[in-house]
Amino acid sequence: MIEVSRRVDASPDDVFAVVGDGWTFANWVVGAAHIRAVDPEWPAVGSRLHHSIGPWPVSIQDVTTVRAVRPGSHIELAARMWPVGAARVRLILTPVPGGGTEMTLAEEATEGPVRRIPTAVQGLFLRPRNEESLRRLADLALGRRRQTDVPPERDDSTRP
Repeated sequence: MIEVSRRVDASPDDVFAVVGDGWTFANWVVGAAHIRAVDPEWPAVGSRLHHSIGPWPVSIQDVTTVRAVRPGSHIELAARMWPVGAARVRLILTPVPGGGTEMTLAEEATEGPVRRIPTAVQGLFLRPRNEESLRRLADLALGRRRQTDVPPERDDSTRP
């Protein structure tokens, strides 16, 4: 299993709010190009994201399914990308003393031709890809947190 980590100055709930919005998946997962549909139950166990990966016009349409979840703590996904293969992806969110979250993203090929690639070779492309995914997830979580931290604008329309 290839694993990368990153700390973000947002709470686990802030980070999970991004993950819990399936429509943001292509905004933070490197390689996901388009979200076609999100099951209404997302991110409940068994729910699916219907996505495209890769550049148009050669993109692959497939699904990612939630295998386990504890909101604010972790999610495990079965990500398909046939005919290339499938992977198990685990995101763990650990609160950091004093604030923030340690995000750990682990990925392992489970099916198809990619499974035959040695783990060390998989790491050459998965590590940088997943590090960038965590950078994007951190940015989205920070942006979401800032939006909720901003006080409402003062309404000056009632001033004399």
